[in-house]
Amino acid sequence: MIRHFSLFALLAGWTTLSFCSTVARADELLRIGIIGCDTSHVPVFTKVFNNAKAESEFAGMRVVAAYPGGSDDIPDSIGRVAGYSDELRGLGVEIVDSIPALLQRVDVVLVESIDGRKHLEQIRPVIEAGKPLFIDKPVAGTLADAIEIFRLAAEKQVPCFSSSSLRFSPGIAGMVGDPKVGDILGVDAFSPCSLEPHHPDLFWYGVHGVEILFTLMGPGCQSVSRTHTNDTDEVVGVWKDGRVGTFRGMRNGPHSYGAMVYGSKAILPSGGFGGYEPLVVEIAKFFRTRKPPVSAETTLEMFAFMEAADESKRQGGKPIALAEVVAAAKQATAHAQSATGATTK
Repeated sequence: MIRHFSLFALLAGWTTLSFCSTVARADELLRIGIIGCDTSHVPVFTKVFNNAKAESEFAGMRVVAAYPGGSDDIPDSIGRVAGYSDELRGLGVEIVDSIPALLQRVDVVLVESIDGRKHLEQIRPVIEAGKPLFIDKPVAGTLADAIEIFRLAAEKQVPCFSSSSLRFSPGIAGMVGDPKVGDILGVDAFSPCSLEPHHPDLFWYGVHGVEILFTLMGPGCQSVSRTHTNDTDEVVGVWKDGRVGTFRGMRNGPHSYGAMVYGSKAILPSGGFGGYEPLVVEIAKFFRTRKPPVSAETTLEMFAFMEAADESKRQGGKPIALAEVVAAAKQATAHAQSATGATTK
């Protein structure tokens, strides 16, 4: 029998997940900085903020500086940096040569580097400077790094959150609490799932479909099993209340996002990708209020789900408890800190 557990009971030393909620003054320009110019999100988000009308949700906010970054061993990263940096210059954004230089110029930060392996080290100085931050997907390149990012943020009381844009797409978010659906009894979510050899399989692009799954099902997944072929991944999660949710990751066929939602009143398809602006609206609200719209617990459970899926693949499809991979990640962090002379708090 699978026992109920709390992922965060395993993260010794986490005494609080609350953050300072100081609200930015509406009459001051909120200066936004970007770390990483290797994703299309960078010019898209910048245009939303910098071309905003005076009465919009984005009024009083502006992207003013960016640090290009880039990863030499990921062609999709290094091959985009120059072009997106030039596009930002054309939008009036200053390109700086270091993260410390960026932090001197901004109030809040968008971490946009597509290489999750770089996020922990890129985020450390942001947290030390006390700058609220949004972390684009994937939040990190390993579950251990993801745990450490949120631990550091909680320790320093720095507000942060991470999310795929799919969480806020109206046709997906609107299914939760929809009286036509009733209580959600199960979900089959799907998205593209291209792989990148330096990241756990689902972290790279499957994260979008997993975000859909958790948006609709909520947290509480306890175990995961995975079937993997060249073109498809099928990941089955069992929730603590007995509900079952699945993620289907596709590497062939249409590039599409969505879910079939099994409700107590009806079985209905969700909508799909609703553009980036709903996410940017949530980021803008977060920068003003310092209140994350997605909890650290939810994001870390998602990444534990994806790490457990990798472990299930390694073990031939065997069901893997999320508690096991969280404990292993915590142990890996402790060993790394011990090796560098640091201590786990």
